[in-house]
Amino acid sequence: MEFDFLSPVHEDLLDEIRNLNPLAIGANIKLHTERSGMPDLEAVNVAIFGVSENRRAEKKTEAPDFDRLRETFYGLFPGNWKLNLADLGDIRAGATVEDTYFAVQTLVESLIKNDVLPIILGGSQDLIYAQYRAYDNLDQMVNLVNIDRNFDLGDAEKPISSHSYVGKIVVDQPYNLFNYSTVGYQTYYNSQDEIELMERLFFEAYRLGEVTSDISLMEPILRSADLVGLDLGAIDSAALNSSFFKSPNGFNGREICALSRYAGISDKISSFGVYEYQEQLGEQANMLIAQIIWYFIEGVNYRTNENTISAKKEFIKYQVPIDDEVLVFFKSPVSGRWWIEIPFLSNVNTKLKRHTLLPCSEADYLEACNQVIPERWYKAKRKNEV
Repeated sequence: MEFDFLSPVHEDLLDEIRNLNPLAIGANIKLHTERSGMPDLEAVNVAIFGVSENRRAEKKTEAPDFDRLRETFYGLFPGNWKLNLADLGDIRAGATVEDTYFAVQTLVESLIKNDVLPIILGGSQDLIYAQYRAYDNLDQMVNLVNIDRNFDLGDAEKPISSHSYVGKIVVDQPYNLFNYSTVGYQTYYNSQDEIELMERLFFEAYRLGEVTSDISLMEPILRSADLVGLDLGAIDSAALNSSFFKSPNGFNGREICALSRYAGISDKISSFGVYEYQEQLGEQANMLIAQIIWYFIEGVNYRTNENTISAKKEFIKYQVPIDDEVLVFFKSPVSGRWWIEIPFLSNVNTKLKRHTLLPCSEADYLEACNQVIPERWYKAKRKNEV
């Protein structure tokens, strides 16, 4: 694959890589360099690239450079991974923001079609719009999970920004979005109008306190996602040790790494973005972000491929009658994970596949046995009917 808009990894960083322990990630990752060009991606499983674009950020700063983050990540040791990694370098800001979006969309789409999972290191979070648009030609409805303190719905009538890109995703054609979930929102950063709009659209919103009280509840949410975006502003500023992010509340280091691992272990997620990176972030912040990426890759390594038809044939089926409905649950005998079937409406124009399974928890099954319809199932069913 050739992409003229990608800049290679800087030469001075390559000099530092040569001094790494031979077992470190940096000594074993395929690199896009000026001398050797783009690496062969034939056997690559995960590819990292940066995007130096933040012209539509709410808080204007210099376009980020990812060298210090790369240096920190390269110095880590891999787990017992059976994955091949590549670093494709950076997409520099185009003549217009739309040019940058096009480059991101083109690269992500190409990587996904070639079974390479992209990790995007972003400037401003409006780049999720380009990440999402990469699915336009993949003939599927997609679920977007945003780990963020804000919903980022914004005003779709106004120009796109890092706090309004979701509104554009909802209204712009082609319509590929089936579900949008915000993980870790903080009420005082979101207007009541936006909170009510999330309800009316049957989107999912999980407050920070709800998530941190039991982080495992987010595993089914991330298992149902196709793409994930992480706003670094969702992290407690003390965990980042940064004056740029000023929120005293947010995820701590362990919690954000656990969410990242849940995202990685999901068989369905095909792209992952970390956004709002700032060049002035210090050593502690770079180490935490490097560990977030590490945990995502760790999760990818331990995927069980339960999204395949052959794997689903082994699932244990449970039927639960509630009022006029019969809810159909499935449990994997291998991982112990649960799914619930979404009713398929043949007369609705939809890209949803027949007998779509929605990830859920054992608690959802037990509640159904007590005649309580799971909220996620209800919202998914209503979206399919609209």
